[in-house]
Amino acid sequence: MTSTPQLSPIQSGTIDQFQINSNSGGGGKDMSAGVTDLRYYESILSNNITATCVINETGFEAGNGGKAEPSKGTVDSLPIRGGERTDIDIKDEYGNRLQLEMYVNRVRNSAPSATNDLYWLDFVSKEAFANETSRVNRRYDGKISQHVQDIVSGVLRTNTSINVDETAVDYNFIGNNRKPFHVITWLASKATPQTSPGGGTGGSALGGAAGYFFYQTRDSFNFKAIDVLFKGEPVKKFIKNNGDPVPGYDANIINYQIDRDVDVKESLTLGVYHNRTIFFDPLAFNYNVRLYDINQQEDKLSTAGDRDKFAPSLLPIDLTQTPTRFMSVILDNGVLPEGADSGAQLEEWRSNMTQPNYDSPNTQAQSVMRYNQLFTIQINITIPGDFSIKAGDLVECAFQEVSGEESKEINPETKGIYMVAHVCHNLTPSATLTSLSLIRDSYGIRPGP
Repeated sequence: MTSTPQLSPIQSGTIDQFQINSNSGGGGKDMSAGVTDLRYYESILSNNITATCVINETGFEAGNGGKAEPSKGTVDSLPIRGGERTDIDIKDEYGNRLQLEMYVNRVRNSAPSATNDLYWLDFVSKEAFANETSRVNRRYDGKISQHVQDIVSGVLRTNTSINVDETAVDYNFIGNNRKPFHVITWLASKATPQTSPGGGTGGSALGGAAGYFFYQTRDSFNFKAIDVLFKGEPVKKFIKNNGDPVPGYDANIINYQIDRDVDVKESLTLGVYHNRTIFFDPLAFNYNVRLYDINQQEDKLSTAGDRDKFAPSLLPIDLTQTPTRFMSVILDNGVLPEGADSGAQLEEWRSNMTQPNYDSPNTQAQSVMRYNQLFTIQINITIPGDFSIKAGDLVECAFQEVSGEESKEINPETKGIYMVAHVCHNLTPSATLTSLSLIRDSYGIRPGP
């Protein structure tokens, strides 16, 4: 991690290119001068990147010799009817560039007049359109991580790179004519990383570290394990204080808001501390019950803070003793046996008819718990525009401790590692800001290795 010079929040970045290209073959038009508000979004909960901007055309443009000459509105003269490729190149005051190839999804809130034309444009990546025109049909056998790579490259047919954390369990399935994004997101909830990021004995992540995210950033698709993401190092460090620069930190937090904190009742409802699942085997016509509590994740997780602070410990009752969420699952024992033809598949089924296609008992109950733990704490912060930050990055934040008088002490409970769940880079003529929605699963500072 390299430190960058601190900037005033009123600094503004630059738009070097905002070229909207006509679908009718009539060339394109650079709208940089007319963009008054540009916002670019990434999220670990979004399968594709998006952007939106406000454009204000005055009815004039620079002609020969720089003289302003009357011009027609771009929406009707280009025209913009949806699907136009837009090449965007913007730069923040740190020198970080954000170079994007986006496509117009819609024109909205248009307010034309005789002297100016004001409207909003919403953009998506080309893969968002490809997802709507593609379907996953064939059968897939083997590791989930390989399925994801095959679907992205073979069904979406995109040249965008994909970063995949290798998975531990095999899963055979048929696409059933579903959309690629839907299938990959569905697979993410079933995936477990190859090894235990938490460093548990035996190296196995089964039963403790299930749960992936599938999301797009500016330069890649990402199929990432929650716990592998949390194992990384922070890319930037921010501090909230009285505004004075602090050595060792990349920027001051302009403002922040606690959007979500520990909600014990909701956590109990969601089974975050203890859940009970009935697994029914239709082949043998019997069932087994799996009780899973938070203590069974010990040494199998990478956490943002102190893993001992997952559950409130000073309550009159132990929240981990009794299951608070009840679930049921139908096992797929003997389903989709492997084999090159029907004869080989039949032979495989006869040999392993009691074996599950997917190890649901060691993944499903725990993944439900892990997804809900991850969003235990959510804080929104605003910093000077920094286009280098992506969804899924880790950042380190420090907040001053509240006291009866002015204090420069840092709160040890809120200081530490946060994951960037959502990021918005906002550029206007007067300022460039970055808004981050940060999440973590526990309080305190993450213990060392």
